[in-house]
Amino acid sequence: MNKAQFIAALAPHFNGSKKDAAHAVDVVFDTIVRNMSAGNDVMINDFGKFKKVDRKARMGRNPFTGETIKIKASKKARFLPAKALKEIIAGDRKLGPAPKPEVKAAPKAAAKKAVAKKKVAKKSPAKKKPAAKKKAAKKAPAKRKPAKKAVKRR
Repeated sequence: MNKAQFIAALAPHFNGSKKDAAHAVDVVFDTIVRNMSAGNDVMINDFGKFKKVDRKARMGRNPFTGETIKIKASKKARFLPAKALKEIIAGDRKLGPAPKPEVKAAPKAAAKKAVAKKKVAKKSPAKKKPAAKKKAAKKAPAKRKPAKKAVKRR
């Protein structure tokens, strides 16, 4: 599932608005990234923990030549799944039913106005005079290239 598919799956929870769902996803991801870059861990219960990990400089080997090389220190993002997520993925624990999107009923006043508008007779639009027909501009015929002469080969 990519980001667009994720937003489409969330849209029903935002009254079908993909724009609102996309905004919510962007805010969540932005918050996680900002906290991780500041060095804070982001822990979501029953899901997992996002954390920033510092890796020390170390010696490694070039697999092609076999020579030892120095690998610089770096910072990486790490996700540690929670116990509940691991159990669900492994099949040891059943996943509960998915939350259903809330269905909001339209206010009664708005419904009455919509019915009243339908009852009003529509006036037929005034007839317009036919527009003068425009003459199509003639295109010059395309020039043909002369045929190539056949050359005999021996």
